[in-house]
Amino acid sequence: MGDKNATPVAVKRIGRWVRSRSVREQVTMGVVAAFALLVLIKVFVKSQTYLFVATQVAHSAGILLLIYKLTITKTCSGLSLKTQELTATFLLMRILCFFGLLREIHVVLDSLTLVCTLWVIYMMRYKLKNTYMQELDSMPLYYVLVPCAIIAIIGHPGLPAGIILGFLFVYYMTIEAVSVLPQFQLLQKAKMIEPFTAHYVFALGVARFFSCANWINMLIDSGGVFLTKIGQAQLYILVALISEVVQTFILADFCYYYVKSVMAGERMMRLPSMV
Repeated sequence: MGDKNATPVAVKRIGRWVRSRSVREQVTMGVVAAFALLVLIKVFVKSQTYLFVATQVAHSAGILLLIYKLTITKTCSGLSLKTQELTATFLLMRILCFFGLLREIHVVLDSLTLVCTLWVIYMMRYKLKNTYMQELDSMPLYYVLVPCAIIAIIGHPGLPAGIILGFLFVYYMTIEAVSVLPQFQLLQKAKMIEPFTAHYVFALGVARFFSCANWINMLIDSGGVFLTKIGQAQLYILVALISEVVQTFILADFCYYYVKSVMAGERMMRLPSMV
């Protein structure tokens, strides 16, 4: 009996100790832990494909949580339809960009994720529309799509396959970077976040961590080639890096409050007035 209770007790003690630290100390511990994990990933993960798969698995886990929420609880409250529509948009663009690699696991996983996302959109628009918080999901999509299009026009790489493909390549990266903003706005207005929605957004944060780790590994392995290309006016690489950083910081902030809420044993997650 003592052995069975030892682990939960230890976890609770660690949780209390972490909660007793100041915000600055908690953030520092989080940064150190993330850096240590990045080092471990660099040492033990030798293929970029593994990190891509880890990214997609984490994203898929979030989508599966949404499917469970919609089918079991019969409600889509707390979910942003606009974030789901932006997700479907950038996934479709990414599949079109890499359609020639249809047998590659990248496109296969993206296609599966797109199908699940479209199902979520269908459920929210039609089957569960009475539970959709439309008044809180108020961010106009052109706030995201128009600036991203301008960035894509300026920074497209001019791929040999054509200008349109190059435009779509940069466009999907920029949309992906900010696709979660409507969801954050909805959560900010709702204040209280029910568990499945919180788990879903946290899964997106984990996926973004693996994606960021993948970019860091590519920068290191390239020996500075990517940075040299930026200096040669290949701005799409700079756009990709900035997109990764923006999305990582957006989700890292949420993940901080998510972990804090979990360690406090709170069933319903709360966000501060400004996130």
